[in-house]
Parts: sequence; structure tokens; C-alpha cells
Amino acid sequence: MTAKSPLVVEKTEKIPPRERILAAAGDLFYRNGIRAVGVDSIAEAAGTNKMTLYRHFASKDELVAEYLRQSAKGEEAAWERLKAQHPDALAQLRAWLKDMSDHIVNRDERGCPLANAAVELPEKGHPARRVIEECKIAVRARIVALCRAAKLKEPELLADELNLMLEGARVTAQSVGADGLAARLKRMSDALIAAHAPK
Repeated sequence: MTAKSPLVVEKTEKIPPRERILAAAGDLFYRNGIRAVGVDSIAEAAGTNKMTLYRHFASKDELVAEYLRQSAKGEEAAWERLKAQHPDALAQLRAWLKDMSDHIVNRDERGCPLANAAVELPEKGHPARRVIEECKIAVRARIVALCRAAKLKEPELLADELNLMLEGARVTAQSVGADGLAARLKRMSDALIAAHAPK
């Protein structure tokens, strides 16, 4: 459940420059990496110029942070959809795991934008680091709450186990491929949930 910005940027009066810049930056950052993309490339892809980019974002670092905030908002919206579709906590947890698995094994995906950014931006003072940390903590808290509501034992441990499994799966999909990964993720997540089921 990770949001990304598709690159559909044409210079048009209907799409404000800020949104064009965010869409272009989001796609370029996600596809090529944050460090590899310069503001010239973003401005060109957005059909604008650097002056306009800097009018809306004080720096590239601030643009990166906003790109990640938008990604986190997309993730929050996906959680709300899951909650509406699956009022039962265990069903919601399983639906989240299925969505995550589908995302991870999609060959067009490059992993979680927040995790990717965390690897690229080790500086603790970078404005994007706080966005990454807050989002990851919020996701863990949501999983803990679901596990607790589903009456699963040791909900904090289970949330950590599921998150670690999924983060590892993202790396596996990017490094050696996703063949058979969805089935293995299903088996492993079922086993983890079963191991925490009340007796």
C-alpha cells in the first residue's frame, strides 16, 4: 500500500505548477532515486522552470519531504478503504497483507518510496527523515492495534514480525525477483498469525 505519483505532466493551465512539480518529482524520485534526480530534470518534466520550482519549494530537500508526505497520505487513504471494506480486524489485517504482497510482486514497482528514501537519506537532520519515521511508526501502531483488536497474542511482536517480513520481501523482489514470492508471503503471514492466535 504505497502511493506513488504517475508522471502525467503536460504544461496546462488546468494543473497548477505545484501539483505538476510534485507529480514529476514523485515519478522521477521513485523511478530513478532521489540522489540521481536534479531540480533541472524535475522542472523540465513538470513543464516549468527552476524559479517556479523554488517559489513553491524552498529546496530540493523540502520537495523530497513533500513527495514523501504525499506518499504517506496515499497510504493513509488506502488504510481507510481497507477499514471500510473489512470492519473485522483480522480480515482487515489479512487484506492489508494481501495488498502489500500484490504491491511487492508487481514488476512495475520499485518498493516502498519511504523505505527507498530512508536508504538514500541517512542524514538525521534531513527534513524527509521525520516524515519517514512518523509514517513508519504510524503503520506499526496501526498493525499493533489490528492485532490487538483481533485478539492475537503479543500484538507488538506480531506487528514487528509482519513488518520485517514485508520489508525483507521488498528487498528480495528488487534484488532477485518476485517469482513465487506472493505464495511464500501468504504462507509465512498465515504461519505468523497462527502462531499468535489465542489458545
